[in-house]
Amino acid sequence: MTPPPPQPPPPGPNPISDSAADPRLGPGPLVVLFGATAGALGPDLGSDETDLILLVWQVVEPRSRQVGTLHKSLVRAEAAALSPQCREASGLSADSLARAEPLDKVLQQFSQLVSGDVALLGGGPYMLCTDGQQLLRQVLHPEASRKNLVLPDTFFSFYDLRREFHVQHPSACPARELTVATMAQDLGLETDATEDDFGVWEVKTMVAVILHLLEGPSGQLFSKAEVVKQKYETGPCSKADVVDSETVVRARGLPWQSSDQDVARFFKGLNIARGGVALCLNAQGRRNGEALIRFVDSEQRDLALQRHKHHMGVRYIEVYKATGEEFVKIAGGTSLEVARFLSREDQVILRLRGLPFSAGPADVLGFLGPECPVTGGADGLLFVRHPDGRPTGDAFALFACEDLAQAALRRHKGMLGKRYIELFRSTAAEVQQVLNRYASSPLLPALAAPLLPIPFPLATGTGRDCVRLRGLPYTATIEDILSFLGEAAADIRPHGVHMVLNQQGRPSGDAFIQMTSAERALAAAQRCHKKVMKERYVEVVPCSTEEMSRVLMGGTLGRSGMSPPPCKLPCLSPPTYATFQATPALIPAETAALYPSSALLPAARVPAAPTPVAYYPGPAAQLYMNYTAYYPSPPVSPTTVGYLTTPPAALASASTSVLSQPGALVRMQGVPYTAGMKDLLSVFQAYQLAPDDYTSLMPVGDPPRTVLQAPKEWVCL
Repeated sequence: MTPPPPQPPPPGPNPISDSAADPRLGPGPLVVLFGATAGALGPDLGSDETDLILLVWQVVEPRSRQVGTLHKSLVRAEAAALSPQCREASGLSADSLARAEPLDKVLQQFSQLVSGDVALLGGGPYMLCTDGQQLLRQVLHPEASRKNLVLPDTFFSFYDLRREFHVQHPSACPARELTVATMAQDLGLETDATEDDFGVWEVKTMVAVILHLLEGPSGQLFSKAEVVKQKYETGPCSKADVVDSETVVRARGLPWQSSDQDVARFFKGLNIARGGVALCLNAQGRRNGEALIRFVDSEQRDLALQRHKHHMGVRYIEVYKATGEEFVKIAGGTSLEVARFLSREDQVILRLRGLPFSAGPADVLGFLGPECPVTGGADGLLFVRHPDGRPTGDAFALFACEDLAQAALRRHKGMLGKRYIELFRSTAAEVQQVLNRYASSPLLPALAAPLLPIPFPLATGTGRDCVRLRGLPYTATIEDILSFLGEAAADIRPHGVHMVLNQQGRPSGDAFIQMTSAERALAAAQRCHKKVMKERYVEVVPCSTEEMSRVLMGGTLGRSGMSPPPCKLPCLSPPTYATFQATPALIPAETAALYPSSALLPAARVPAAPTPVAYYPGPAAQLYMNYTAYYPSPPVSPTTVGYLTTPPAALASASTSVLSQPGALVRMQGVPYTAGMKDLLSVFQAYQLAPDDYTSLMPVGDPPRTVLQAPKEWVCL
């Protein structure tokens, strides 16, 4: 039971009124508070995300040196299991905790009892005083956030007894390493060694330390309280800002729909710097589940690292150290337009994605409606555009309060014209990232790898000695396909595995396999059709080499028949279209048949007779497409790509000056009208493999290089 409150002081001179006019006599009432969880104790308090099980407190009046009644209250924990360390130190059991009051009831009793004790000791506003910062920052605030409890305002400011002790005794060990026992020992205080009631000894000793500190010079004592921010403040970050690396962490594993407020709630109790939450985006501009968080000082960062693998909902979040450069790279920006957009403080930012390219401010404001007005009207909208001014379909909007933002979020997937619009919570850092990504992106995407001739030509024919795999997982590799085929993999021709990629260079889910004979292809199809690969069934059907070649050149092979590639359309090429130009093999057929390892590939280029180059002939009346196809092969051979040779008739009609140039010309479709020579050259910047050698060229007719050999020349396109 809670002991009765102390009796009022006897009549006589009132030290409170006598000292009220002189602040040098000491601060207002202090509530010395101690707590424990069901898990770790001491410096690791709160690091294991366990619930609070004990609160012990006592009121001290510094000016009159009076002390109130000591109170102790157990708290019911949702997970009643006690750690061995807690069970040994506290002597508590799961049964005693099961009969205790929940946290919200205990906090109500705490406020009532403290108010009564403070009134008996003279009244006035009181402040909490704790041994370190873990109890409030790592235990009470996170647990109240998880349980959706609203803490009283008194829990958002407190005095750290360790820091107050270090003010008067700077020669002692650092404040973080101090404990109640070491402070009492340094002051030479005698403590009650017979006190075995868990938490009571700590509070009595803390009260004795406070009273002893008040006897000395107290000009700076209890003058600066620790503050816990009640709300996360948004704001911009500039590229010119210098961020201390000792204040930044990286959080990984966040739900994709989490906002900066959700991240701030995960770190509840710790002070995040203004605009200090930067959600990271992937290459497609979508959140990747990571965030960089900047705290106000290194001590807050160290406490944040203790929340490694704490939970946000049902997901655990990993917390690691990060650098200030990483934070500025993600959250910083230099655009004046973005700076003006983010200059309004205390605004909620929403991101709109999927807008029609023709949509303007009036369309977006009409879509949101009058029930959720945008701050500043059209000035509160920021449209994301490409460097050439073309819209991207993304925009950001500012709202004055959370209620208006919630009303706007209810328009998620609403229709604007013929398109549905997605709305998400956003951050100032995300605005910077999206604008920076589009501002720095080239007008034309760079190709992924140098273009090389095909080292192993595809034979033509109508014999159905190939199989087509349809419905492959996008993550399937050559090794997965060989394992999927099983015994039939022994009948694959050397370099006979061809993965079909889409226009973006990503796996399309299709692959072609060249078998040694039509009988082997049919047997493989019958054995492997609709077998499962990575939880997906794969269709395996026989096909001919000609059908495979057409698909690899850009055509389609569906259930209704073949569709020729664009280079085979009658309007683009003559009937006598040439097949692949055979090039000499780098590896003898006998060796290649044994699937040699990559170590057997030659280390130097082998001279070969020049072959006709592939190019786009300017003077020709017809259009001849120069297509490139990617042919990934089994692990025994390099990944190769190649050219489609130009028809002989086109070669004959072209001028000699064009033919005398080594390499090949490439036709580029879909070039923006505003693209200049510099933009076009930036597409092929990846092929400059040796900046010190610009004179040597790599003719198309030369034997190809392997991936294992780093070429030093340019690839002439």
